[in-house]
Amino acid sequence: MAIHLRAHAFAANPLRGVSASTTAVSPSAAAEALRSLLDTSSPAAAAAGAANPHPYLSKILPFRRGRPLALSPDPPASSPAAPSWRLAWLPPSRVREVALDAFVFLGAHAEGDGKEAAAYWAVDVSEVEGARVDGGSGDGDGSAFVDMRTLMVATDWSDKDAMGDLAIAGHARALLEWHNTAKFCGACGSKAVPKEAGRRKQCSNESCKKRIYPRVDPVVIMLVIDKENDRVLLSRQSRFVPRMWSCLAGFIEPGESLEEAVRRETWEETGIEVGQVIYHSSQPWPVGPNTMPCQLMVGFFAYAKSLEIHVDKKELEDAKWHSREDIKKALTCAEYEKAQRSNSLKVNQICKGAEKGQSLSDDFKVESGESAPMFVPGPFAIAHHLISSWAFEGAPKLPSSFSNL
Repeated sequence: MAIHLRAHAFAANPLRGVSASTTAVSPSAAAEALRSLLDTSSPAAAAAGAANPHPYLSKILPFRRGRPLALSPDPPASSPAAPSWRLAWLPPSRVREVALDAFVFLGAHAEGDGKEAAAYWAVDVSEVEGARVDGGSGDGDGSAFVDMRTLMVATDWSDKDAMGDLAIAGHARALLEWHNTAKFCGACGSKAVPKEAGRRKQCSNESCKKRIYPRVDPVVIMLVIDKENDRVLLSRQSRFVPRMWSCLAGFIEPGESLEEAVRRETWEETGIEVGQVIYHSSQPWPVGPNTMPCQLMVGFFAYAKSLEIHVDKKELEDAKWHSREDIKKALTCAEYEKAQRSNSLKVNQICKGAEKGQSLSDDFKVESGESAPMFVPGPFAIAHHLISSWAFEGAPKLPSSFSNL
């Protein structure tokens, strides 16, 4: 079976779409509103009756050590559905211990029947202690800071709102991690200060003033297909859970085109020579290491000109050709919905303050009978869609000019 999504996980951010961009809340206006709300949220100002002069709301998404604050209410007792999760947005009064420069503007959106505009922010509260920020630490609102990968697997792919929240959380994490790593100017070493409500930075040195923008790390990910279009090349890395295979991937080098990167990475890791390269789709991937806050996975079908594999053991544990029948069986046996349900229950338990240990391998169990010999990443990963679209729908026809490439 092929699992179709409206968009890749972490894409289709509702705060960044065309409809959201028409909401008349500029970053500078949103920052001024937030400043006034943070000032008036102090006990003294509240006692004096200070009011918000701005005609829209400000909502804050706190992060702690790369984990967003999430809510997971129990479903009705009569419902067979697994618990769903949502981002736990807080009012400025809950995060007044944080300096204004620490907030990053995520966007604005019209809400409610009256289409009231709301400005959305993210902030890292890792150094801020206290139950008023961490909803899961005993104040009874059923929220907690949850790992992004757990939320990713727990997201119901048919739930448009949950997928939107996942995209927002991914965007926020990428910006916050970039702020944490880009503290100084790369040209002169002076302190870099936030500008445009955290959407960029600028060197504080008056003689430099270098503009610094959020970092994006492009990665090519490719499904290598043989000449007959009936086998694909999949690989294993040592960090993979048992029996999981996936596409080849690698970072783009300076001065290199996307197609050149596909050919180089495939040759370096497996010794396979690639000819034609055809674009499939792309996916933001903000769940990598903190030093690479936002990878952009650019997916391709790549047609092999040779078949003999020579694995680079420094990069891969193994690489093999797999038939269409083997791939279909792997996709059919892997219980992706079961993994989603078990992780949604895990998020619910975390939000209740009773986290139970669960390894990543538990998230990818296959059918309860005889174990399948292999499986591929779930629908939250672009690799899944490259593989499943080839297996069930077919890749583009190989051009007649292939032999000349």
